[in-house]
Amino acid sequence: MSESVDRNRLRAYTNARVALRSAGMSLATSELLDMALCLAEARDAVHTQLSTVTLVPQLASSGLEVFSVRSAAGGRGEYLRRPDLGRRLSAESRAALEGACEPTQGQNRALSGAPRPGRLAVVVADGLSAVAVERHAVPVLDVLLPMLADWRVGPVVVAEQARVAIGDEIGEVLGAVATLLLIGERPGLSSPDSLGAYITWAPRVRRSDAERNCVSNVRPEGLGYDRAARKIAGYLNRAQRLQLTGVALKEESALLED
Repeated sequence: MSESVDRNRLRAYTNARVALRSAGMSLATSELLDMALCLAEARDAVHTQLSTVTLVPQLASSGLEVFSVRSAAGGRGEYLRRPDLGRRLSAESRAALEGACEPTQGQNRALSGAPRPGRLAVVVADGLSAVAVERHAVPVLDVLLPMLADWRVGPVVVAEQARVAIGDEIGEVLGAVATLLLIGERPGLSSPDSLGAYITWAPRVRRSDAERNCVSNVRPEGLGYDRAARKIAGYLNRAQRLQLTGVALKEESALLED
């Protein structure tokens, strides 16, 4: 069997950088050009702004109520330099979210800060790859939401210049018992559009990463929408029964994908 056939067989199983072609002692020009393209796509993913004018109508067309917020980071540059600012809501966004939670006299507002059993806060955040959110958040939610019959799903909060921990503050303000945050993950050379899902029970400011669970690499070339949705729903439903997430909630594939 020729070397080229072996290489093609390996590449049929993964889009990772395996079985690279060579020219003498160096990589082939085609491989170098491909790597340069992948690096450019990764840089673009990190610096690209989230297109809320596209994402918000897509979420709304799925019958979801949408609320937009921003982190305390003033712009993309500050967001990348100051991760701490991306973990908290801006003062204006927090005030607006709190205001939306206050029912007006004689009205039953959809947003309510009073804690309710089964209330789930869903957050869609740009993270380090806005393109991942734009491509995959809506398809994942379309598959996932019908699986959450035991949950009271609140409005979807779209967060710009956001890190994972911003979901803790949002969930706390909304009075949610759990937060599901979909966020663009740090790009890799073969995955500039990888989406991550983070599940946190009893969200509040200063929760640690050890207190949440993650489903990673959600995209057609990685963990497909159907399987990812089953895993997320499995985590959420077990978290509701056990009233916890994080290192105490172990993954058991047979249970998480029921």
